[in-house]
Amino acid sequence: MKNEKDLPRRNRRSFLAAGAAIEGTLAATGAKAQALASAQHKVVFELNAPVPSGWDQIGHNVDNLGQIFAADGVQVEMVCFGRGLAMLLKKNTEFAERLKTASDKGVTLAACQNSMWAMRVTTEDLFPFAAQVGSGVAELVRKQEAGPISRAGSDLPRTN
Repeated sequence: MKNEKDLPRRNRRSFLAAGAAIEGTLAATGAKAQALASAQHKVVFELNAPVPSGWDQIGHNVDNLGQIFAADGVQVEMVCFGRGLAMLLKKNTEFAERLKTASDKGVTLAACQNSMWAMRVTTEDLFPFAAQVGSGVAELVRKQEAGPISRAGSDLPRTN
């Protein structure tokens, strides 16, 4: 195995530059995670509907929450399962830019692995910024059990 002195100077510089970039990314990710953990407002959106049923509305709701609660901090997760999984597929070009922007702002976009398996969807079929959860419904339950959280979605039954 070669040690650092055996590496050409250019390779060492590239290695160090890559290390610095990774460190910066990890620091930014850590800061982002800390900000989300201290968010005063937490909401999880459930998407279990085919396009376009509710897709635009959820996008607008996510945007509005980000603006309204920006000063207090807001943690938003969108769990896509069943027919709603299509939202996170790369072939969904209509919503790609909007989803990427939401992800960049800290919105967690989660794909249900049970739905992925049933629909024969692979990780490569998803947008690269999509997270995965074992079960979409179980993710909703975990979020509710973890503490006060608002739940919203396109196919939720009315309770009033």
